[in-house]
Amino acid sequence: MFFSNRWFNFFAVLLISLWSTAFVPAEAARIKDIAALSAARPNQLIGYGLVVGLQGTGDGKDISFTIQTLRETLARMGASVDGPLSSYDLNPTAVKDFKVENVAAVMVTAELPAFAKPGQKVDVNVAAIAKAKSLRGGLLLMTRMRGADGQTYAVAQGPLAASGFSADAAGSSVAVGVSTSARIPGGALVEREVEGPLNVGDYITLNLISPDFATSARIMKAINNQFGEGTAASTDAVSVKVRAPTAPEDRVAFVGMLEELEVDASDPPARIVVNSRTGTVVISSNVRVKAAAVSQGDITVTVDATNEVSQPEPFSRGGTTTPIQNAEVAIDQENKKMVLFKPGAELRQIVNAVNEIGASPTALISILEALKQAGALQAELIVI
Repeated sequence: MFFSNRWFNFFAVLLISLWSTAFVPAEAARIKDIAALSAARPNQLIGYGLVVGLQGTGDGKDISFTIQTLRETLARMGASVDGPLSSYDLNPTAVKDFKVENVAAVMVTAELPAFAKPGQKVDVNVAAIAKAKSLRGGLLLMTRMRGADGQTYAVAQGPLAASGFSADAAGSSVAVGVSTSARIPGGALVEREVEGPLNVGDYITLNLISPDFATSARIMKAINNQFGEGTAASTDAVSVKVRAPTAPEDRVAFVGMLEELEVDASDPPARIVVNSRTGTVVISSNVRVKAAAVSQGDITVTVDATNEVSQPEPFSRGGTTTPIQNAEVAIDQENKKMVLFKPGAELRQIVNAVNEIGASPTALISILEALKQAGALQAELIVI
């Protein structure tokens, strides 16, 4: 039997396609992307300070601890401020034209990275804690950043970068973002190093970012294949214990090689994450739905109010002009189609069905919660 060139080319392309499909490599991920060294944990820092330079949007004279902190700060700088700061006329030694409205008490937070050394910079977050309306344009004075042990690990200071703003006039107000919180990129200098357990003991521990027994076992197998049997042992779905060199320089190089090893990443668990504030819904690709029927209808209630004035009859006695309000109520219910999910429906089918019935993000959240309660949603539903 003879084949024409056209049929030969067709079968050649078909065989190449089948061969490439059969030998598609599994999705691999570096250990550094799916696990973290237990010794490389960050530390939380917190501090209390003052923001100055505000344009009348600070705490004002009603917040006693702001005034007290400002007085103590000025005293440490050599300025004597006696008596009430908001009424300098009561005390001639007080500072003239002192405006506490330009000062705000704030809490300052930061995350100290692992192995951070003195002199390095870290970002800080600043948030008002009293009656300040806005921190926009303010300057944070030198603030000690303390750890859980009460020791000072960093010092923060600098101009604030506030993205939010607000304005009000004639009883109306407009706010965009949050004007009472701000950031200072690189606003804190590290003053003390946190001693880590990297070079302590004969073992180091890798902790998975997302707990998974299959991934933990694959990491153990990949390490043992590279460095010899018995080097690594999985203790649970999170931790993998690895025997490491004792010399610090050898251990650092060993950890670097560990982090570059690639392992086959297992499929993540079926999850649906819902942000109830913004209406954002994220559905993982392996979410499945059992047989179920979904119908979603919107009921709209409209109330129209008309203001009128009732005038008395001409030449009537004792009549008064009376304002009245007429209201009309209308109810409109949309008829939406019912969607039937077959057993094992995939992500694409779920999204298409929700779009077909015209559900809003808020309605989608309700549909997902109802499917979960009915036992038809084979996924973990997380609402944040």
